[in-house]
Amino acid sequence: MKKWFALIVTLPLAAFAAPQEKIVALGGDVTEIIYALGAESSLVARDSTSQWPQQVTSLPDVGYLRQLNAEGILAMRPTLVLASAQAQPSLALKQVEQSNVNVVTVPGGNNLSAIDEKIRVIAQATHRVVQGDALRKTVQQELAALPTSPLNKRVLFILSHGGMSAMAAGQQTAADTAIRAAGLHNAMQGFSRYQPLSQEGVIASQPDLVVISQAGVQAIGGEANLWQLPGLSQTPAGRNKQILQIDDMALLGFSVRTPHAIQQLRDKAEQLP
Repeated sequence: MKKWFALIVTLPLAAFAAPQEKIVALGGDVTEIIYALGAESSLVARDSTSQWPQQVTSLPDVGYLRQLNAEGILAMRPTLVLASAQAQPSLALKQVEQSNVNVVTVPGGNNLSAIDEKIRVIAQATHRVVQGDALRKTVQQELAALPTSPLNKRVLFILSHGGMSAMAAGQQTAADTAIRAAGLHNAMQGFSRYQPLSQEGVIASQPDLVVISQAGVQAIGGEANLWQLPGLSQTPAGRNKQILQIDDMALLGFSVRTPHAIQQLRDKAEQLP
């Protein structure tokens, strides 16, 4: 009996290690955290919102996280699906779970505290708790280092995608949270979520700066077309052609790149006339 025990304790730990996870990541924020934790070698597929870091785009794409199909995910033979809360509720993910695949929903929310919880959940699911604790501390320090003094500049965030009208971000949006975290004012007040741009509303809001994603500018047909949107030419931002083109996942995804993106917004605002 003692000989068997001695043999067992001298075996390499790898002999008892669980098989490596095969992960499908659904959500750009989820994917970024997986990379930040050093768990990217377990990724076998991602969704279409997962575009950073660049190397992730070489992985198979299972589609948009709100239009999933179970067959496409199961074809990747995953052991774990890490899904943004934005993918839920999902019949496809229920079907994946019924096929004995572990599906973990990563919490969301339009609050910067969501970043910490996302890292914690993903670190636990990928068995990288120690790395997760270190990453959480780093992000907390980056957020704490952001300027807290208010700056009297008004920001209009425009959401634009191909096939849809340009929309302005109101309250209860990630854009509103990011603008306020930068010590700035959301130019659009009096409504929640996103609403179509109106000439009257844009002129009344008098933004000093327009923030829009690079993809949004492309969807409009270029920066020249941006200033043709209703009322925009009659605002300080329009007259001075003040625009910040951002990576919307970095600013609005509330993930590891968000503190830097908020600082980028603040820096741009401080340069305004």
